[in-house]
Amino acid sequence: MIYNDTIVALATPSGAGAIAVIRLSGKDAITIAEKQFKSISGKHLSKQKTHTIHLGHIIDGAKTIDEVLVSIFKNPNSYTGENVIEISCHGSHYIQQEIIQLFLRNGCRMASAGEFTLRAFLNGKLDLSQAEAVADLIASDNEASHQIAMQQMRGGFSSEIAKLREELLNFASLIELELDFAEEDVEFADRTKFKELVERISFVLKRLIDSFAVGNVIKNGIPVAIVGEPNVGKSTLLNALLNEERAIVSEIAGTTRDTIEDEITIGGIGFRFIDTAGIRETKDVVESIGIKKTFEKIDQAQVVIYLFDSTQFKAHSTEFKVELEKIKNKYPQKPLIVIANKIDQINNSQIEMMKAEIPEINLLSAKTGFGVEQLTNSLLKLINTGALRNNETIITNSRHYDALLKAFEEIQKVKNGLDSGLSGDLLAIDIRQALYHFGEITGEITNDDLLGNIFANFCIGK
Repeated sequence: MIYNDTIVALATPSGAGAIAVIRLSGKDAITIAEKQFKSISGKHLSKQKTHTIHLGHIIDGAKTIDEVLVSIFKNPNSYTGENVIEISCHGSHYIQQEIIQLFLRNGCRMASAGEFTLRAFLNGKLDLSQAEAVADLIASDNEASHQIAMQQMRGGFSSEIAKLREELLNFASLIELELDFAEEDVEFADRTKFKELVERISFVLKRLIDSFAVGNVIKNGIPVAIVGEPNVGKSTLLNALLNEERAIVSEIAGTTRDTIEDEITIGGIGFRFIDTAGIRETKDVVESIGIKKTFEKIDQAQVVIYLFDSTQFKAHSTEFKVELEKIKNKYPQKPLIVIANKIDQINNSQIEMMKAEIPEINLLSAKTGFGVEQLTNSLLKLINTGALRNNETIITNSRHYDALLKAFEEIQKVKNGLDSGLSGDLLAIDIRQALYHFGEITGEITNDDLLGNIFANFCIGK
């Protein structure tokens, strides 16, 4: 896969703004830009040093389109590894399009999604996992996902995989060498040291695979369903968590007919709260549809908050406990946080009674805000952020996760083969497969379809 042409695209979001950046990349990028740029000081772009900025005008014949700043990045010291020009123009949509169309008429091609980063990968500026981290960095909307993307883009994950692959490759070479001397029955690969390496690789792969459980929720956010009977304060709790009037609050039971969702960041982790319709028997067709959606959202949620009205507990404790058991039995694997709301309206003896009957209960007043901070702390405790705090490698990409699982499976085969004294030619088959899956992650092993799928998810201009 070789690209010899020059591409152009808007590198900043489309629409009006103070400035916009238009990027060109390719061997002729500087030459093409030079023809359409008139420097204030009469400089020629092709004669300027790399990583310099120049003031002038973009011109189309006798017509001046805009006063701009042009940044020059000469190969190989650029993002793509090619000659790169970045034009900072005024952020008018008209100006942006005029400049882009001008370059399209004068030797450039419109860049496809992710093509700048694809060229960076093909030119050895980034490996494949680092290139994917660029997209994750752009999409990061909280501290944790940003931290993971930055760590991966700097090559933390890549270097860990590359080191394991290199060590395994060294032993693979010795095993392959033994095959050339099969008749002499010699061993070049120390089986004891090889076993130690395989054990170490297994340990690292298991840790990386296990980290995906945390990485996936950090990247995609954690869906939390707020459920309970009508009029227990679910919408008030959502508003208290978001610190805004997001959901309609009314004393009329059944006000929430549909699910309402919104996201907030707690301790650097994204949570998506889902306010659901109250669960109860009803003949109202619209409300029934809302209740059906409630159970669908509970299915999708990773955490369930069950809310009940503490002022009604004494009279309806049996019903509350039965409903609670139903949810526990239906969703045994989901973390469940039980909350007694409206505690500002009951006395201490009633609180103690509730605690005695439901020991795991959390006390809260969504109306006054009491207990909201404790709830957010409880949610954070459900996420194992220890690896994040210790700056360990965390897997967030499902493609990497799949490749790691396959590599781990092959390493286990190698381990079993060593334990059973398997011959070198059979060991070599599993080692090659493990190396193949390592190579899939960093891009040593790739194909056009894989690259097409990965970079199609990028934005144009990156």
